[in-house]
Amino acid sequence: MGRVSDRVCLVTGAAQGIGRAISEALLREGAQVCLADINGDKVAEVAQSFAVDHPGRVTSAPVDVTDRAQVQAMIAHTVATFGRLDVKFNNAGVNRPMNFLDVTEENWNFIMGINGLGCMIGMQEAARQMIAQGQGGKIINTASVASRQGFDNVAPYCASKWAVVSLTQSGARDLAKHNITVTGFAPGVVATEMWEQVDQDLMEIGASERPGEAMETFSADILKGRVATPEDITGTTTFLASRDSDYMTGQIVMIDGGMTLV
Repeated sequence: MGRVSDRVCLVTGAAQGIGRAISEALLREGAQVCLADINGDKVAEVAQSFAVDHPGRVTSAPVDVTDRAQVQAMIAHTVATFGRLDVKFNNAGVNRPMNFLDVTEENWNFIMGINGLGCMIGMQEAARQMIAQGQGGKIINTASVASRQGFDNVAPYCASKWAVVSLTQSGARDLAKHNITVTGFAPGVVATEMWEQVDQDLMEIGASERPGEAMETFSADILKGRVATPEDITGTTTFLASRDSDYMTGQIVMIDGGMTLV
């Protein structure tokens, strides 16, 4: 019997990277999982591939996390498919590096909209569903090592992940009376498609000179001596979704290999 075999989980940003890995790990531990992503076709393909080994326990939904109606529809689809919602991962996120003095309102609003507002809407709508069910639940947010210190070429991203930490604490205080816990995790440098794009973006703005240089620079101080894989993250995320973390709320778990000691 898996650690989350009695849980219905919903994961945003699940078409690739950390979100995909979270979803697969939850399925291996027995959960029923809705994978959601703004790329509806891609996330549907991922869900179909998982369904081969986990028939009847996986579905998918397209979603723009900044659109409340779409978030409500995603949750409604999950409940219609599996009967309820127990665990919501607000994992969808973006980055678009710009040198600090070059950051524009468009860049700021794009990143803060998805990473900040998208997280808040996701928390609110998941909480409303859990409150209506009357059995509590878990909300889990994806922060970042960038929520603990600012980096010069990704200032809006850092600000957005600080916002995730604040939302996690605020939500934990407000929702405790409904037996809903709110936690989060903060990855460091993780080898994903997002980092590949960040690497390219940093070269385009002159912050690095060759492919891979940015990851080498950011990961130079990791005590574990290597960057993370998405699978390095999922032991913690499955723990946060399980009953093992029931007495934990308002906390952010660092999963950065010792990159930042706070």
